[in-house]
Amino acid sequence: MMKKLFPFLFALLLPLSLFAQTLQEKYINTYSDIAVQEMLRSGVPASITLAQGILESGSGQSPLAVKGNNHFGIKCHKGWTGRTMHRDDDTRNECFRVYDSAAQSFRDHSDFLRYRDRYKFLFDLERTDYKGWAYGLKQAGYATDPKYPAKLIKYIEEYELTRFDIVPEEVEAALPEAPNKIEEPVAVRPTAATSVISDETDIVQPSEDFHFALSRQLFSLNGVPFVYAMEGETYASIAKEYHLFKWEILRYNEVEKGAVPAPGEIVYLQAKKNQAPKGLEMYIVAEDGEDFHAICQRFGVRQKAIMKLNGLTAPVELQEGDSIKLR
Repeated sequence: MMKKLFPFLFALLLPLSLFAQTLQEKYINTYSDIAVQEMLRSGVPASITLAQGILESGSGQSPLAVKGNNHFGIKCHKGWTGRTMHRDDDTRNECFRVYDSAAQSFRDHSDFLRYRDRYKFLFDLERTDYKGWAYGLKQAGYATDPKYPAKLIKYIEEYELTRFDIVPEEVEAALPEAPNKIEEPVAVRPTAATSVISDETDIVQPSEDFHFALSRQLFSLNGVPFVYAMEGETYASIAKEYHLFKWEILRYNEVEKGAVPAPGEIVYLQAKKNQAPKGLEMYIVAEDGEDFHAICQRFGVRQKAIMKLNGLTAPVELQEGDSIKLR
């Protein structure tokens, strides 16, 4: 009889930490494939995703994870229109997102980091720099717990989660570039010739020429040439400098007659594109009241095309957390 009871009694005497490790290992085995897929799609290291999932969801056992498929504690924010559930967190009865599947939660987590400005600097780090990512998340305000980075690092090292960050060389080449790198304007070489760049070009390389007279430094964003407006300039004066009609430059920049560019403002010299370059699939609004037109100027995309892409008939008043599709 004692022999039959021994395994059961032994299990009861196991340290609780060992049981927790078993849950963590089960979590890793269950969700590592999704974490790797998200890394290939978004660039978020799989080790960071798994460590955050373990910590935020209690290895998948938290009420948010069980009832709402929410593995990362992502709150509703003003732009969320999906299902919700309420739990006490930093304050009482806070609103959290509910997903149809865990995979949706992982995807939203990746997008949450890649397309919000305050987290974009993380993608400038090496993907294998898990300590930099862990401390960067805390620096960017992802969590209020001062021990948050140390907890992530502990899980990553204890379970050797960096093994999921290593991919074959041919796969490495297909990973998306850092969003800040994609957004960075490129200095280009103007020439005195006259021709145009196709609107179908996805993105210009630094070695390509734009055919405008050399008068000052010319830049390119999303394959569209532009200059930064200087003090005292008008759209008319810039148009004259680059042998354009005033109506052309107003149309390219989608501004009304009488508008005046502010110093340092981007002024496009050709029509903007219908979509942003690959790797900038969306933009998540950082604060209430951001200007729709300014966002389109920032990414070198036509306002009308982006409205159509997002099912809008007119620019809307944006709120923090709103997602705007850019391609």
